[in-house]
Amino acid sequence: MRGMLGPNVAAAPAALTSTGATVRSQEAAWQAATYSALPDQSTPISWSKELAVYARPSLPRSILDLATSVLPYLALWVAMYFSLRVSYLLTLALAVPAAGFLLRTYIMFHDCAHGSFLPSRRGNRYLGTVLGLFVMTPFHCWRHNHAVHHATAADLDRRGQGDVPTLTVAEYVGRDRRGRFGYRLFRNPLVMFGLGPLFAMIIGPRIVTSSARPAQRRSIHATNITLAIVVAGLCLLVGWREYLLIQGPAAMLAGSAGIWLFYVQHQFEDTYWERGGDWTYSDAGLRGSSFLKLPQPLQWFTGNIGFHHVHHLCALIPNYNLQRAHEENDVFASVPTITFWDGLRATRLKLWDEDQRRLVTFAEARASVRVAPAAAAHAATS
Repeated sequence: MRGMLGPNVAAAPAALTSTGATVRSQEAAWQAATYSALPDQSTPISWSKELAVYARPSLPRSILDLATSVLPYLALWVAMYFSLRVSYLLTLALAVPAAGFLLRTYIMFHDCAHGSFLPSRRGNRYLGTVLGLFVMTPFHCWRHNHAVHHATAADLDRRGQGDVPTLTVAEYVGRDRRGRFGYRLFRNPLVMFGLGPLFAMIIGPRIVTSSARPAQRRSIHATNITLAIVVAGLCLLVGWREYLLIQGPAAMLAGSAGIWLFYVQHQFEDTYWERGGDWTYSDAGLRGSSFLKLPQPLQWFTGNIGFHHVHHLCALIPNYNLQRAHEENDVFASVPTITFWDGLRATRLKLWDEDQRRLVTFAEARASVRVAPAAAAHAATS
C-alpha cells in the first residue's frame, strides 16, 4: 500500500508550515494539501473523484449536528445548576451526558478547523471561533497546530506538534534516569487521562509560545479575554463555587474521553511509523490511523471520529459522511480495526520498537534491550 497515492504525497502538506502564511492562505493551503494528497486519475482507484463526493458539507445536516450537540449541552448545564439544590450526586450524574454533548461539540469545532463542517469558508471560521469558547480553545491557533499534525502524523522525524509524545526504544534507553522517569510519568494513564484535561483544555491553550505567529497570538489573546469575560459573568450569575461544581466534572470527563480518543486513533500495537523519505501521507492515514469500532451511542457522541482512517486520508469530509465513505470504498476494509476494549488495552503501549516495527510496553522494551546484546554476542561466536 506504500506509495499508492503517488510520489508527491509527503511533500504536499509542507505548505502548511510556511512562515509567512496568513490565516486565509493557511486554510487554502490545507485544502490544497489535502486534495493533492489524493492520487490522480492514473491510480487504480481515482480517489480525487471517489472521495470528493463525500467532501460536500450539507447545511441542514450541519445545523442538525449543532442542534443535537450545543443545545443539549446548554440545557444540561442549566439542569446541573438546579440539581445542586437537590443533591450533588444528581449533578455528577448529569455531568456524564453533558460531557458527551461537550465532546460532540468538540467534533463540530474540529470539523470547522478543517473547513469541512459548513459550505462557507467564512462560516467555518466564525462558527469555529464561537465553538472554541465552549471547548476553551483558540480556533485559529488550534487549526494551524492540527493541520501540522495531519501533515506529519506517523513521521518519526517530524514528531512534537499536535501528537502524543512517543519515544522509540533506543531514544528511551538513551535518556538519563530523570528523563526516563519524566517520560514514564507522562505516559501513566492516571497522568495522561486524569491530569491531561487540565493542561489540554485549561492551561495549554492559554499559553502564547515564543514560536507562535501573529495570527496565532491574536487568536489566543482574543479567546483568553473572551473566556475571562464569559466565566466572570457566569460566576457572578450562579456563584464561583457553583460554576466550578458544574463545569469541572463535565469538562474533565469530556477532556479525558477526548484525549483517549486521540490516543487510540494513532497509538495501537501494529500502527505505522516511518522516517523521512519512507513516510507517505497515504500510509499514515490507512495504516497509522485506526478504525475504532464503538457501540452506536458512543459513535454518535464522538461524531464518527472513530473512522479516523477516512478522516486522515481526506480531512475535508464532514463527520456525518465518514461512515458512508468507509462503507462504500473497499480499500478501507483492510484498515487497522480496534474495539473499545482494544483501545483500553492500548494504553499499556509506550514505546515504538523500530526493529519489531510495533508499539511495545515498557516491559517488552526492557526484554528486547536485554536480548539484543546476547544475540549479538552469540552471532559473534558462531
